[in-house]
Amino acid sequence: MTTHPIRFYYRGAIHEVHDAPSTRTVLQHLREDLHCTGTKEGCAEGDCGACTVVVGELDAQGALALKAVNACIQFLPTLDSRALFTVEDLRSPDGTLHPVQRALVDCHASQCGFCTPGFAMSMWALYENRQGRSQAPSRDEIATALSGNLCRCTGYRPIVEAAQAMFDGGRHARTALDRAPVIAALRALRRDETFEYASRETHTADSGTTTFRAPVTLDAFAALRAAHPEARVLAGSTDVGLWVTKQMRRLGDLLYIGNVEELKRIERDASKLTIGAAASLEDAYAALVGEYPALAELARRFASLPIRNAGTLGGNVANGSPIGDSMPALIALGAQVVLRRDKASRMLPLDAFYLGYQKTALEPGEFLAAVRVPLARAQLRFRTYKVSKRYDQDISAVCGAFALEIDNGQIVSARIAFGGMAATPQRAAAAEAALAGEAWNEASAQRAMNALEQDFMPLTDMRASNTYRMTVARNLLWRFHLETRDEAPLAASQVEAFSFEPTAAAAEEMR
Repeated sequence: MTTHPIRFYYRGAIHEVHDAPSTRTVLQHLREDLHCTGTKEGCAEGDCGACTVVVGELDAQGALALKAVNACIQFLPTLDSRALFTVEDLRSPDGTLHPVQRALVDCHASQCGFCTPGFAMSMWALYENRQGRSQAPSRDEIATALSGNLCRCTGYRPIVEAAQAMFDGGRHARTALDRAPVIAALRALRRDETFEYASRETHTADSGTTTFRAPVTLDAFAALRAAHPEARVLAGSTDVGLWVTKQMRRLGDLLYIGNVEELKRIERDASKLTIGAAASLEDAYAALVGEYPALAELARRFASLPIRNAGTLGGNVANGSPIGDSMPALIALGAQVVLRRDKASRMLPLDAFYLGYQKTALEPGEFLAAVRVPLARAQLRFRTYKVSKRYDQDISAVCGAFALEIDNGQIVSARIAFGGMAATPQRAAAAEAALAGEAWNEASAQRAMNALEQDFMPLTDMRASNTYRMTVARNLLWRFHLETRDEAPLAASQVEAFSFEPTAAAAEEMR
């Protein structure tokens, strides 16, 4: 078997790795192998952001794309042919502070300092990605950039102020990253054929040789999947990574989808959006929000920016979690999945894809190639809502999505789906039946709310009780009615606790 070393751009040179386990994380390699301990380990599950690094790769136009990701759950072989930037890269040979560092110092934005390297790298990604723009980012854009970083002692106000201050060019001497040598290195590293990396897994009791394969074409990926149906398909490792860091599982052979450019494409035709399985959650939601603006809040609240940068919509759908936030909205919109095995493809409605708890209709050697979402229609009234203990970066207790097609005041079709209410993301068939052919009014909404008790028997767990979940599901349907009824529909500011117009004094306090 042909095996290659892992090669990536790091600290101004090409870095090679020959003998690390394929499930060794980027964080472990940095801290334990390279002894670069600026990047911290906090939660080891992609929640706290202390391990934030920035990964660079060439986009479809050949430009350098920089994305903040969590090093604690990214497997080392996924860096092959990419660039890695860590907090050590902010250091200048002459001791001059980078604008990010200078702003953190000037704004007193660090106390114990453990979280600071992660904040610094999220800020650096924002700083670099804003180069060439005349306007500094808004407070909302800064909050999004820092959504994956937690601080338990400094408080967020001075950190946000530092993120604003780092764009004050008059205060800082350092310039932006010189991208030319990075782009040249990535062009030289680019692979034209499947990358194979064999390693011995020595960190578990059941050790053995495993292979990490990363094809670069869709046909090659399909052929390898058919030839190795037992291999684990790996996308952003935002879930699979925790199987290693938290459950200490041995994953066996891995088939990486992240190098297949054909599967990163997002295409729009006259009737649908087709989102490739390797398209990131950030890119996928940008396309979906462009078609369905009502998805904007869910897109922002889906995990954090580093998770959305790494994770994929295809992975979230194929994972089949009963609390996956993408699926209720996609099911309500009538999405389909494209499944492929070798050269053959088939399509399934997304709501028929889930057979049981984390069990899907995928057959051996088959993989999810794309998600197809119908385009918005004038008669469609659509909303999706997420209820969780925290506003940002939290797992849903209940996620509900509602789509009604109404013609001349009559409900032509109704699709309602929930996550967190059953063993799979599931449609509310009885509630839908209660609405079909009816007028969209208070009486029909109340009948559908009552029918939800025929559709679901939710569980009680650490996130919510069964009674709470049912109450929330009923109330979300009622909220949907209040927002979309024909007479005097309520604006978001009237029903959304987080949508408000602050007073002048409050606005000044937030600044």
